[in-house]
Amino acid sequence: MEMKPTPPRDGFGEEIALLAEENKKLVMVSADLEDATRAEYFKKTAADRFFSVGIAEQDMIGMAAGFASEGFVAVTNSFAVFLTNRGYDQIRMDVCYNNLNVKLVATHAGITVGEDGASAQCLEDLAIMRVLPNMKVICPMDTIEAKKATRAMVEQKGPFYLRLSRSALPVLTDETTPFVVGKANVLRDGKDVTVIACGVMVCEAFNAAKDLEKEGISVRVINMHTIKPLDVDMILKCAKETGAIVTAEEHQLNGGLGSAVAEVLVQYMPVPVEMIGIHDSFGQTGTPEQLLQHYKMKSVDIVAAVKKGIARKKS
Repeated sequence: MEMKPTPPRDGFGEEIALLAEENKKLVMVSADLEDATRAEYFKKTAADRFFSVGIAEQDMIGMAAGFASEGFVAVTNSFAVFLTNRGYDQIRMDVCYNNLNVKLVATHAGITVGEDGASAQCLEDLAIMRVLPNMKVICPMDTIEAKKATRAMVEQKGPFYLRLSRSALPVLTDETTPFVVGKANVLRDGKDVTVIACGVMVCEAFNAAKDLEKEGISVRVINMHTIKPLDVDMILKCAKETGAIVTAEEHQLNGGLGSAVAEVLVQYMPVPVEMIGIHDSFGQTGTPEQLLQHYKMKSVDIVAAVKKGIARKKS
């Protein structure tokens, strides 16, 4: 049965509650937003292992690092803009420098936070997280994949950053869809061009591919759910077989998925690359749909980028 669109943060909440029952060494440290991040599901399941520090993200990260240094698996949560920007020094030195078993779960990422406006729309988190040594970075495309990513990060040692959407997203995966950290999935095969997307933008890429099929253009769609470690083999395979790449992300183009893909291609297999994302600007107030249209991040914009990439390939 087809699932209705659901926020990926809900998938995190449901899975972390199950993991709390399974793993008594799992603890949660929150910074006063557990209702919105869905960490409250953990609290209801294991209240004795749930700790709230109030609006103090630096303290949250420091406490989580302390738990991890004593053998616990420590999960933290907040909105992406607060978790990454306010807690960055502690993430860098307490967590990553010591390679501790701390999981950073950020919801309300990107412009699809919507009406909350520019101050709450985190558009730089993938860049600043992926540059940190030892940090793994995951951006699931739907609620089912968010569940799988939650379990994977808890079961693997070391720092993780899990980026989740507030918006309800179409569910394009199912329980049988593989999820392996660092291994991208082919959502749709094609031979003329490859669109590599993450998070919110995977569905837009899928819709663009369906529209382009009507015009006789065959588009391969890759769900690059892991931004770090990046699936280099998949990128190079797609570049070799389709000859052009389009990236799509709900993030600044500087330092995000597009930059990561380009870094690989420029070293090993240069091909035409077009990028869909935020062009060095802050967000603004509006509905998620209005903002995606305003910043030219809809399927129609991916269609245009695909055609431009193919034209460059032939020139």
